[in-house]
Amino acid sequence: MTDQPVVSKSQLLANLRSSGKELLSKLEGLPAEALEAGCYESGWNGRQVLAHIAAIEWTYPRLIDLARNGPPKKKPEATATSKPARGGINSYNDRQIERYANTTVAELLDVFRKNRETTISTIEATEDELFATEVKSAGGIKGPLATVLNLVAVMHVNVHVNDVLDSAARAQTPS
Repeated sequence: MTDQPVVSKSQLLANLRSSGKELLSKLEGLPAEALEAGCYESGWNGRQVLAHIAAIEWTYPRLIDLARNGPPKKKPEATATSKPARGGINSYNDRQIERYANTTVAELLDVFRKNRETTISTIEATEDELFATEVKSAGGIKGPLATVLNLVAVMHVNVHVNDVLDSAARAQTPS
């Protein structure tokens, strides 16, 4: 369970709108080469972090489905003829980075913009009472839907944006 304050649907929507605008205004002005600097020990550079942000944005409405329908039913054990699972959050992230490997920064920002608009419109169309339903994100964050969405779609994204900006600033500063 998260110890974060409960967020209302209207506050969540305001946070999503403002953080989306902030991300776009901060990253649209960066030269593409500034995003080639490494951000994390795992090797992701700023453009790859942006690919991660753009790719995960479309997944947030799934948390609404989880609140509405409950956790998915366990699948039966795999048989010898079934494909091995490619699950896990790190595996997903790696696949998305690979998927967007040849995508420009402008294209990644467009993907983010489109996916953020979808997230917002999905939240707007969702009944208010559902935002108090307890959910657990793929990253293991538990709490009321609105609070979990705020943590993953606003705060988590803001941390990544700040990491990209810090990395870009270090890359542009002469040693």
